[in-house]
Amino acid sequence: MILSASPETCHWAFFDAALAPVATVESGDDITIDTVSGGPQVLPGDGFHVPPELLEIHAAGVPKVPGHLLTGPVAVAGAMPGDVLQVDILDVQLRQDWGWTVIRPLVGTLPEDFPDTHHITVALDTEAKIGRLPWGLDLPLAPFFGVMAVAPPPGWGRISTIEPRAHGGNLDNKELVAGTTLYLPVHTEGALFSCGDGHGAQGDGEVCVTAIETALRGRFRLTVRRDLDMTYPEAETPTHLITMGFHADLDRCVELALRRMIEVVTARTGIARHEAYMLCSLAADLRITQTVNREKGVHMMMSKSLLA
Repeated sequence: MILSASPETCHWAFFDAALAPVATVESGDDITIDTVSGGPQVLPGDGFHVPPELLEIHAAGVPKVPGHLLTGPVAVAGAMPGDVLQVDILDVQLRQDWGWTVIRPLVGTLPEDFPDTHHITVALDTEAKIGRLPWGLDLPLAPFFGVMAVAPPPGWGRISTIEPRAHGGNLDNKELVAGTTLYLPVHTEGALFSCGDGHGAQGDGEVCVTAIETALRGRFRLTVRRDLDMTYPEAETPTHLITMGFHADLDRCVELALRRMIEVVTARTGIARHEAYMLCSLAADLRITQTVNREKGVHMMMSKSLLA
């Protein structure tokens, strides 16, 4: 199944468990999802390909509040609260030959240092996977979706897409490229998976509040899991396990990611909790995911080879 981006299949700036699904798949099915990114103010000059559906979405109305343009939600048959949605990221491809990066006043990691708006268009070589910055630097691309999420708990109502939370959302974790797996705890019937916020390249931190923002096509396998005990997003790459923490206080982010990694290590190895804590100190890596989404992010990575 291919789910195209359109005014009928996209939602902009919010998550809501009451939002009706635009497609339904069976557990274990693959789905290809097209996404677009940005408002009218980021459109490039002549000579670039602008997906026509992006212009149609603009014409249908731009929200008055900031947030991300997402495709979905996709219901997964049989998913219920308490389950975990396994999202295998099978492939991620660029859909256009440009991206954009912007600094806006009062946001980002240094909100008072840059009082003016600065916007650049980045030319993307979709074959060579290179982005050319205006000052001549060619930057290698590693595309991934900044936002992947299930619906939030119904009791939360309609919430912004900006803050990452227990349902996933604006994770901005550059490790989540093709070949990785994301695990999201399910909060409502059908799970209701959405994605967007395509990134061509991003550093850990995403410090100016944007990556190379662009349109992506992702192929996902969505599987309902009932054998996993997770209440927070987690992930794994072919080589590493990843735990995450989100909070306005970066110290709390560290504590959340570390405590969960200790739980994971003890469950996988049978070693004592204090031994797992020591192993995290000796071998795991804490990384700042992002510092700009009001709820900051930290992720911890542990080599799976150490837990055999």
